[in-house]
Amino acid sequence: MLSYYSAHRKACRLKQQERLENIKQLDPVFHEPLTSADLTLLATPIAALVAGVQAKSISPQSTLVAYAKKALLAHAATNCLTEILFTQALTWAAQCNTSGPLAGVPVSLKDTVGIAGVDSCTGYAAWAGRPFARDSALVRLLRDAGAVPFTKTAVPTTLLSFESASDVHGRATNPHNPAYSPGGSTGGEAALLAFGGSRVGVGTDVAGSVRVPAHYCGIYTVRASAGRFLKAGNATSMPGQEGVPAVYSPMARTLEDLETFWRGVMAMKPWEYDPSVLPIPWRELELASEKASPRKWGVIWDDGVIAPSPACHRALQTVVDTLRKNGEEVVTLTPPSSFEGLKLAAQLLLADGGRTATKPILPFESNDPGMHQALRMFRLPRLLKRIYAFYLRYIARDPLYAELVEVWHEKRVDEYLALVGQREAYRGRWFEYWREEGLDYVLTVPNALPAVPHGGMKDGWKACGYTFLWNLLDYTAGVLPVTHVNGALDRLPRGAFKPRNAIERDTYKMYDPVNMSGLPVGVQIVGQRLEEEKVLQGMRIVEGLLRKEGLAYDLLEF
Repeated sequence: MLSYYSAHRKACRLKQQERLENIKQLDPVFHEPLTSADLTLLATPIAALVAGVQAKSISPQSTLVAYAKKALLAHAATNCLTEILFTQALTWAAQCNTSGPLAGVPVSLKDTVGIAGVDSCTGYAAWAGRPFARDSALVRLLRDAGAVPFTKTAVPTTLLSFESASDVHGRATNPHNPAYSPGGSTGGEAALLAFGGSRVGVGTDVAGSVRVPAHYCGIYTVRASAGRFLKAGNATSMPGQEGVPAVYSPMARTLEDLETFWRGVMAMKPWEYDPSVLPIPWRELELASEKASPRKWGVIWDDGVIAPSPACHRALQTVVDTLRKNGEEVVTLTPPSSFEGLKLAAQLLLADGGRTATKPILPFESNDPGMHQALRMFRLPRLLKRIYAFYLRYIARDPLYAELVEVWHEKRVDEYLALVGQREAYRGRWFEYWREEGLDYVLTVPNALPAVPHGGMKDGWKACGYTFLWNLLDYTAGVLPVTHVNGALDRLPRGAFKPRNAIERDTYKMYDPVNMSGLPVGVQIVGQRLEEEKVLQGMRIVEGLLRKEGLAYDLLEF
């Protein structure tokens, strides 16, 4: 066992030393202070950067250097970077396609993205020193489009957490408050974008892994439906997991940049790079012909499992009030049970009892505190779980949590197939409900809480229903920042809050609006499957109306 411990510590030490040496050995230009020219480039939207590169008035190399400098500052503050690719990227920038739809745009990537000659550790020490043999489909498309991949960003071990910490790369922190998580599993990416060390990046989402980091850090994202964005050729903690498909999706510092990037990727016909991508071009004409306002927005105020915290409720109320004030139709929804969706999604995602995601973990290697708790529950003997569920249902009077405890076990193939059948029936009920209500969009919170303190997943690992639901349904869902936690406005009424179940109780252990003051709070906008363009339109409507009412969100500036 001592040899396993030594191998683990050696792999982590070497990987961290490699990152440190890569930073130290960079060309001195990357360590120089930001110049006024750098600051101008950092403030330039992607569309203008592309136009400038295409017109030969902006240098891709200068742009790359500016973002690399800022990324190093972001890393010093948040430990958000895993692979430092600036030297290679400078060559790629000099050789980039200056007529492409993403000409000269530096793009940061989640650590899972495959780049030839570069590791994708994904938080596992055992995967250190195992560089990819070839670029993934996404990287090949980006390079052909003129973009310049320049760094990779931090993730949690197993990718199944709303934190981003591993023994391999350490803990990423939130740029708004270092005591809090930037989210996960695409947390390093969100921290980098919020800090301004990148304008656009790409992450993955299987239960909220781009949307929760966007909410925690105050940035923008649209979680794609399966088949709309490239995913082939990358690392993953759960190969073959299709019960709740993971999807790659872009994240950006501004909504304008997010939409520009989506258009640029779609202009490259991604289905010609990745066989999993559906041949659906960007639908500008369909957007132009959509019915005029008012649209119908349905609101989920409470999923029945965890009530949104006062801070998150306030953000959602602000959006609803603004829409209504400006003539939009907004109604409260009573949709198919969100708890049923959570129960189904949790069983499908971890149908193997977590075996696949934890198989690469070495003895003595740390795991995420939330995953540690989940695995303890999975490995508890079925008889003891039945006894515990009996206690929860009849003595603790918590039937909701009892239902989850009863189904937390590894599934046989026939049980798994039955769950897939239930998933399809549940999707059908939602499809009919959406049509009956005549909805254009659904509004809800991205999570019950703002960013959680480090280690918060030990208590909060079950609190993912507001995002996980849309993964189960495979609906397109976007998140945009709306406000910040206010220590005075967002307090719980003294003595008024009584948790309805163990999940809600454990989640609210972490809610402290005074200590959380200043953290971002977002809102989630949901469309049906493959409605990425429409969801972006909904986000534009909301942001435009908030700005009109003097409620525009202020991005973090350093």
